[in-house]
Amino acid sequence: MRIKRRFNRRTWLSIPILAVILALCAAPHANAGIADAVKYTKLANGLQIIVLENHKSPVATFNVFYHVGSRNEQFGKTGISHLCEHLMFRGTKKLAPEQFSNTIQENGGDDNAFTSSDFTDYFEIINRDHLNVPITLEADRMANFEPKGFDSEKAVVMEERRMRTEDSPEDALQEMTQAAAYVAHPYHWPVIGWMHEIEGITLQDALTYHAIYYSPQNAIIVVVGDFNADQVTRLVTESFGSIKNTAKPLPVTEVEPPQEGERRVVMEHAANLPAFNEAYHVPNYRNLADSFALEIASEILSDGKSSRLYKDLVVDKQSVVDVGAEYDMTSFDPGLFWFSAQIRPGVKTEDVIAEIDKQVAALRDTPVTPQELQRAKNLEQAGFVYGQDSIFREAELLGVYQMLGDYHMIDDYLAEIDKVTAADIQRVAKKYLVDSNRTVGVLVPTGVLRHEMAGGGGGGSVHHAAALGVDDPSALAVRPERSDKHLRDITASVRNLGAMEVVR
Repeated sequence: MRIKRRFNRRTWLSIPILAVILALCAAPHANAGIADAVKYTKLANGLQIIVLENHKSPVATFNVFYHVGSRNEQFGKTGISHLCEHLMFRGTKKLAPEQFSNTIQENGGDDNAFTSSDFTDYFEIINRDHLNVPITLEADRMANFEPKGFDSEKAVVMEERRMRTEDSPEDALQEMTQAAAYVAHPYHWPVIGWMHEIEGITLQDALTYHAIYYSPQNAIIVVVGDFNADQVTRLVTESFGSIKNTAKPLPVTEVEPPQEGERRVVMEHAANLPAFNEAYHVPNYRNLADSFALEIASEILSDGKSSRLYKDLVVDKQSVVDVGAEYDMTSFDPGLFWFSAQIRPGVKTEDVIAEIDKQVAALRDTPVTPQELQRAKNLEQAGFVYGQDSIFREAELLGVYQMLGDYHMIDDYLAEIDKVTAADIQRVAKKYLVDSNRTVGVLVPTGVLRHEMAGGGGGGSVHHAAALGVDDPSALAVRPERSDKHLRDITASVRNLGAMEVVR
């Protein structure tokens, strides 16, 4: 299951940081079925509470999911969801800026947040004996939002956009391709927003937006850890039950029309290597038969060194540095099936595109073998089960599935994966992975990136404080194994759609 691809806040949620979070919460074994053990409560003000006991280690994670992301924005105010996430750490009527995070750290915990196209999640990981601390603090910033230093925080966001998109050629290409693929739906714009629109957002805009979307009726609290579920439910009810709602958020009604013909964009940008990506319109989780088949198709194409694209383009032909296929089944509205590659010097981009097209055609024309199908299923199912060794992972699953409609759907995942047949994969490839349904983005290097000449990466972290005890989050540059797509999916393919960022 995929938990999003475009996110953001103060320190970019690098894959490494979240990998550390997952490691902190890991335990040796997990049960694939978790929904039956959940205690669910809905308060009179509309707040939903999901509590799950997990006694594998003496810690707890407290998550507040707000049903708001960049898809809820309008032209002229893009990036306001992400900016509000930043501002949530800039104080309340009771707390000074940074006092929230400082208090969590003083009690031995860590806090962060991320914004996606579909939702925003604030979370704390803390010793079970101090769980009352994040409960009280989160209730305060839901009810008493009053950020200080608005202009300076907006400047941080604008600088983040410069570093993470405008100075990052692959992310900039992804943003351009996404914008070309969507012409009507708000997935058209990036989570971080367009620069000129971020610049125009005012403090009053943020206060108004918060009053509508950061309300009990638009929130789900998920708590997982070593505690008594009834006691935790009572504590949450006492802290959040009296918070009032304001206006009800408007539903997202925009529908992307069918694409009728290939679209192609070319971006000229300083870069060390040429690159390209392809994006095909595909359904989301609401189409069970097709979405799970697409999930397995992405596994077969690009998960691990024995996958088709890796073996063909990286090992055999040695024409690319990196290649991948990604699919986000849990996007709230129909999404995209992505291919991306970074091309070796001297290799023609069109030759690599043609080779990927051959692999896609093979998926359409010839059923996958029973062995290849079973391997893909095994990888998906193993990643799903082992991912639940993390209480953070369990909380993410519960929150996302509840926002999608019902957390009980979690326990259907393994069975749905098992149902996928070779004919299903061939059918969805013929239906969706066709030229008339895709948008192609090509990166043409115009020179060498100066920061890469100096030995840097594709952009540094913008952070205000040490995250998880590490002064420089970029020092944790560890990429999770490709064989566990589900742990990677929590970090949401940060690189692919350029936007998952964490708060600190």
